[in-house]
Amino acid sequence: MKDAYYLFQSGELQRKDNTLLLISKSGKKQYIPVMKVDSVHAFGNIILNSRLFDFLSQMGIALHTYNYHGNYSGTYYPKDNNTSGFLHVKQAQHYMDPQKRLAIAVSIVHASIHNMIRIITRYSSNVPIMEELQCLHEFKEAALSAQSIHELMGYEGSARKAYYQAFAKALGVDFEGRLKRPPKGRLNALISFGNTLLYTETVSRIYQTQLDPSISFLHEPGERRFSLCLDLTEMFKPVIVDRIISTLIGKKILNDSDFDDTFDGTYLSQDGKRKFVELFSGRLKETVTHPKLKRKISYRSLIQQECYNLIKHLLGIEPYNAFRVWW
Repeated sequence: MKDAYYLFQSGELQRKDNTLLLISKSGKKQYIPVMKVDSVHAFGNIILNSRLFDFLSQMGIALHTYNYHGNYSGTYYPKDNNTSGFLHVKQAQHYMDPQKRLAIAVSIVHASIHNMIRIITRYSSNVPIMEELQCLHEFKEAALSAQSIHELMGYEGSARKAYYQAFAKALGVDFEGRLKRPPKGRLNALISFGNTLLYTETVSRIYQTQLDPSISFLHEPGERRFSLCLDLTEMFKPVIVDRIISTLIGKKILNDSDFDDTFDGTYLSQDGKRKFVELFSGRLKETVTHPKLKRKISYRSLIQQECYNLIKHLLGIEPYNAFRVWW
């Protein structure tokens, strides 16, 4: 599977023969191995032109852009060569049918809370988090009997609140609760940036399949966002993003200069983003032995495999069981 490529320098990104070239403001040249990447993430100020977009479309490379704070700005999504009208109709039908939609959403939330429990339980012998763990188990069971998306989202939100409280205790950091817009405090800054990276990675994985990223089941489809990505990232946040945060804090990889508190909220500095991205990229390449496939599979492939599992459900091949940590 191809990799993502992260650009932090500012400059002009252009097509150079049959590859991509970034020319920085200082004149430094950086070539991008297009045959090995399926997405480019631009954190700097990048100048683009139509010739570049045409080349990205030919190569099937998605371009994700971020603003100064590291917030997701948007994606140039190449022409979809995997379009399936039949699957698109099936996906829409499952969204329009309340029971079919709820079944998928319940599986997502139940699996998400399961993964929260598996990750946070590892700290339970050293940190007083039994109350939060009990709450998580209760919300996990309650999710199975939810009668509506609204009720289900309430259980998911309450579980996430209890989980983050336990997570902060395990890390030994101050945490006043999940505050996103803007993120308040360093843990919120790390969670927001990590979730953004996971969201754009999921956009890239969905692009490799025939799914429509704008039709979702747990989250409401809306303008200006790929809501299916919000659904699929729920199960992977504890396993990918939160474990990276645990490493960054536990090993004291970050320091004061890696955060920027000069604005209304707290954000990662450019160096802080680099450190996070380095671990994030490495995490996606790590492998686990898949019990069904009987072979090692990377975390990046796990996300794409989740897309295929959903497709099988939509086509009536096999029921959808959302991703649950088995190790």
